[in-house]
Amino acid sequence: MSYLSELAALTDELIDAVAAVPKTQKRKLKSLRESTVQSLLNQNFLRTNQFEVQNQLTGLVERFRIINRESLGDALEQRLEALKPHVNDFTPEVLQFLLELSDKPAQKSRLSDLERLKESEKDAVPKLTWRQIAREDGWAQERALWKILDHAPSSDEEDYYEREEAPSDVSIASPSTASSVPDDAPPTAQDLVTKLPGGEESLRRILGSQDWRNATHDLDSDGRQKKTPVTSLQLLREVVFMLRGLPTSLFDSACKPFPDYILEGVSWQTYDALVNTFSECGRKLAPLRIYAGKKEKEEPLLQVFQDSLQKALRSFDLELNAIQGRFVAINKDVNVSLVAILTELGPSLAPLYVLSGIVQQVHRERNTKAFRYLELLYDAVGMAQMEGSLDAYKLLGTIFLDCFQVYLKPIRFWMEEGELLAGDRTFFIGKSSARPQLHQIWEQQFHQLVSSEGVLNAPRFLSPAVDRIVRAGKSIVVLKHLKRYSPLATRVKAEEPPMDFAAVCSDVTSFAPFSELFGNAFNKWIQSKYHSASITLLDILFESYGLSRAFDALRRLYLMSDGATSDAFASTIFRQLDNFSTSWNDKFTLTEIAQEAFSQCVAGHRLSADIDQRYIADSPAASRSSVRNTLPAIRLIYHLPWPIQMIISPAEVKGYQTMFVFLLQTRRAIYLLKHPLLGTTTIPARHQSTYYLLRTKLLWFCNTIMSYLTTLVFAPNINKMDEALQHALDVDDVGEVHSKFLDRILSESCQGKRLRPIRDCILDVYDLAIKLEDSHQAEMARLDEEQHEISRLTTFSASQQKLQQQKRKTRAGRTASLYSKTGLGVGLDGEEDGDDDDEEGEKDAAARNEKWKRSIMEDARARGNSTAAVMKEMHSDFERHLRFVASGLRGVARGSREDAAAKWDLLAEMLEGGIKEARHVF
Repeated sequence: MSYLSELAALTDELIDAVAAVPKTQKRKLKSLRESTVQSLLNQNFLRTNQFEVQNQLTGLVERFRIINRESLGDALEQRLEALKPHVNDFTPEVLQFLLELSDKPAQKSRLSDLERLKESEKDAVPKLTWRQIAREDGWAQERALWKILDHAPSSDEEDYYEREEAPSDVSIASPSTASSVPDDAPPTAQDLVTKLPGGEESLRRILGSQDWRNATHDLDSDGRQKKTPVTSLQLLREVVFMLRGLPTSLFDSACKPFPDYILEGVSWQTYDALVNTFSECGRKLAPLRIYAGKKEKEEPLLQVFQDSLQKALRSFDLELNAIQGRFVAINKDVNVSLVAILTELGPSLAPLYVLSGIVQQVHRERNTKAFRYLELLYDAVGMAQMEGSLDAYKLLGTIFLDCFQVYLKPIRFWMEEGELLAGDRTFFIGKSSARPQLHQIWEQQFHQLVSSEGVLNAPRFLSPAVDRIVRAGKSIVVLKHLKRYSPLATRVKAEEPPMDFAAVCSDVTSFAPFSELFGNAFNKWIQSKYHSASITLLDILFESYGLSRAFDALRRLYLMSDGATSDAFASTIFRQLDNFSTSWNDKFTLTEIAQEAFSQCVAGHRLSADIDQRYIADSPAASRSSVRNTLPAIRLIYHLPWPIQMIISPAEVKGYQTMFVFLLQTRRAIYLLKHPLLGTTTIPARHQSTYYLLRTKLLWFCNTIMSYLTTLVFAPNINKMDEALQHALDVDDVGEVHSKFLDRILSESCQGKRLRPIRDCILDVYDLAIKLEDSHQAEMARLDEEQHEISRLTTFSASQQKLQQQKRKTRAGRTASLYSKTGLGVGLDGEEDGDDDDEEGEKDAAARNEKWKRSIMEDARARGNSTAAVMKEMHSDFERHLRFVASGLRGVARGSREDAAAKWDLLAEMLEGGIKEARHVF
């Protein structure tokens, strides 16, 4: 819609809403409308649309929250609320000015920049320092303040002063003079020591219980190293520390047990098996703890995965704390069983082992993507469900769906806004750097990112939904180009189904596999964002841009579904060819012919024609001698709006052009056979019967091909296409339906590469029709010439006899007058002079026609073939071509698995009805 038309429509709505003038007062409405439009056009300084500014600010706040910058959105919303009491007439202009100055606020804005707007505190109170305190309190004069005290129990004052150290000579000017320990330094163990009654005895017992850590491992009498015995409680505490990733005395940094210890009352083999079992648990957890303790990753997906691992390890550590707490303050007899502890930790260790294996597998792989964790987690959740490990199933499923929530953010932004997040390297959609044309936006502006091996840059479990995700975003992009897109802030947002573990796997005991549960939930999530944009775009294409009318126009033009208009166009071309006229042989005249013929069924301003000079023959006679000449050069061009060209591509229009040429060639043969030349001379009965026999067979063949195309190829496929369009959900669905339709009709019409020999043989049969009519016209011309020569000789003989009689009766002086009255040359010259008054074009065409007939007769005389021999040869060629086409279709149909094979077999059966067992005898 142009600017003036849009302004006029808005002006009408404004007058209806404000003036409320009845529609019956047309003169008043017209004057009011003209004055309003004139005033709007003459207004150079229009006011800013305050509602649009408000919508932009609201949308900006919402966008901040969508991209996980809630703090920035809250700050903007707070300032907009604070601005409301101070709004005046110029507030919208100021806000609009700020919006115009903004440059990618979602990516470049920082809350820390707001601190620069605050005024500096000029009269701020200076901070109090230790240097000022030391100067005021006179620390330099109190030298005993810096003495080192000895708090040993046996010391007294005299010994204390004897061990005094010299006072520090550090100047007060030094910052460290005031105190060697900062105020916020953590207290040391010595600061926390308190003396309790009997504390020394307790300390000795504690140190005695830990003597095994410092025991020397001497050799026994056999020369073997002695083992230091430890109790079950000591081993349990060491195992708990090792599982938490802390340094221990029984295990090294690699969780490998030291061979210097043994469990009391247990053989070495039993101890070794038990301690190695716990060591294996620690070694499996070590990679997980190392990865969880690393610096946070840059990718949000990896950050969430790392946080989920930290939560899982924290939960496991709490379980270890509970176990350890049972043995810290033992008030009653407790059975310390390491095997029982191992059994108790088994359900908690199982999912951690899986997570550790995932971390190690990704670490071993090279150049892995961040979403590789999602793929491995997805497989692990399904495996845990199959094994019946509910605890592992819940933990792994929760971690997977928490990480998947982050992966959904770029998908959500793409499907709702049609845009890509800047700097996102985990998404599977990329944007082309080149700016495509409007009709190429759908196919070329955005593409799926694939690796060099052809693998999509997305998790495997998303493969079934990738196409719909891409289509939803592209639909919004096209709507924006069509000016039919409403921002998120102004449209009703569909309720988004939750994608957490509680919603996806509401019944953990369900027999449905996790892949099916996740697929159903994700399909619902996609449908909540996919359906609206795609259906809106399809409605616009069908209703506003006439997609259905475009399909109908292509059928009428290229598939010749309207027989009357197609005959009008084709007959005009055929008559020009038969008359050896070249006046139509340019694109302007051909466009005029096409528009005149198809004006009743298609929009004339969209239709044009062109000539491909590669298929134009050197002479008019050669142009009509074969269906392979001139007819393939005719190009019909139907100009489609660019939104329709997204569905009907130029490559598909070439397919329509192929069908158009084949139909035009078929109609050419039928036209010649249905409009034979009627001469003035009677043809011998034998030649006449031979001609009509072959003509009937050729006409039957051409009509069979035409009937097959119209009734068995075009009609069923058109109905199937119309039915499939009713169920299409987006542009790609419509394009796929149309592409399949075009592929089917091309294949069933023998236009594919595999059936090229059969198609060429069909064209040879069409050329036989032209050859038959040419031979017939040559024979008619020859007989007419013979009859004319006989008539001329008879007339000349009678004239001579009459002249002899007149000579005997008249005098010699009247002989010249008699010759002037009866001379044949004078009369003939007068007739030739009269022909000069005809139009130059018709005279040239007649001359070319006569020249062409004489050339055919001369060729026949040069070959020495009679008409009967030519007819017999053509009949033999027809039988041979017919058998080749029928047998070829049968063979290809049997050796092919295509859907068109059944149609080929049916066409072969139709053609076999015209094959006779015995050759016709002339």
